[in-house]
Amino acid sequence: MAVSADYQVKFPESGDLYSILAAEGIEFLLSHSGEVPLEYIHGKTICLFFSAIWCRPCKDFTPELIKLYENLQNRGEELEIIFVSFDHDMTSFYEHFWCMPWLAVPFNLSLLNKLRDKYGISRIPSLVPLYSDEISVAEDVIGLIEDYGSEAFPFTKKRKEELKAIDDSKRLGGQLEKLLTHESRNYVVARNGSKVLVSKLVGKTIGLYFGAHWCPPFRSFTSQLVDVYNELATTDKGSFEVILISTDRDSREFNINMTNMPWLAIPYEDRTRQDLCRIFNVKLIPALVIIGPEEKTVTTNAREMVSLYGSRSFPFTESRIVELKACLKKEGDSLPRKVKDNKHEHELNLDMAKAYVCDFCKKQGRFWAFSCNACDYDLHPTCVEEEEALLV
Repeated sequence: MAVSADYQVKFPESGDLYSILAAEGIEFLLSHSGEVPLEYIHGKTICLFFSAIWCRPCKDFTPELIKLYENLQNRGEELEIIFVSFDHDMTSFYEHFWCMPWLAVPFNLSLLNKLRDKYGISRIPSLVPLYSDEISVAEDVIGLIEDYGSEAFPFTKKRKEELKAIDDSKRLGGQLEKLLTHESRNYVVARNGSKVLVSKLVGKTIGLYFGAHWCPPFRSFTSQLVDVYNELATTDKGSFEVILISTDRDSREFNINMTNMPWLAIPYEDRTRQDLCRIFNVKLIPALVIIGPEEKTVTTNAREMVSLYGSRSFPFTESRIVELKACLKKEGDSLPRKVKDNKHEHELNLDMAKAYVCDFCKKQGRFWAFSCNACDYDLHPTCVEEEEALLV
């Protein structure tokens, strides 16, 4: 079964739960220390957690829910989660329940069927907050928790809208420090472990670089970005900075990543990494988002700009790309369509190439090249020794 998607936007109040339990003759809930009377949960916000030990998405999500539960308990929130088991037998039920710090209804197939039908559960894991009909619950509570952690509480539609508004404000609001820091961290880290205050980066063009070491396209693009970064560090006097937003699977991969990068990073253990992926809707890696000197988002597609134009795309604005295209067209219009070079037996055609290596000077080229259609041969326009230009 997959992670829970949408279900009804409004849920019955907790009185329906008591009625179902009473119909099954159940007068108590279970905890690790024994039976707990139903009166214990009166007055609390109750969430039913439908899960099973055989369900991989359940096993992946449960640690997140435990962290949320403990955070909310420490904040003094009157929340109680009640586990409803989809396990196949009593042994599996207790094995799964053993890792949970909350309560559970007794393992009972008839009870499970009634609760499943009552709350319209078609997938697990599912988390069902029990509010009165006057309170609208957010769709996909599981997804909301995965995105926002304990900030998702109390899991209402209103709270979801508030969180989306905060994300929009961070993405569009023009405040770099608000985007990259939080109350317990005001810095990013360099590969040598030193800390750089985010306030020191204000006024620069910032590239938020999303990716992971395990991803081959990310490793390939990183080499391109390193060249651009180093070139701009020389020509633009440090006005461009890159910050890695790691999606690595563990800290070991993150550390390997950083050894190959001359720029900064959000610390691996910091949840801001996941927040930035959500704020900028990053679904594919590598991705490069540009924040301009005015601290506003310039583009979310700088990867394509860098791939096509290299450091010439700086500062990665749409107006710069329009200017580049016009310049390249002018350069191309000034070159012959075909040439016959003294160093090669075949006719060479003018071609636009994202990147190539000149077969004469052995240096990397970009944009215009004279290429052979008969064999893999490319020349920089400046390396051509023409017998004659064949204008077409």
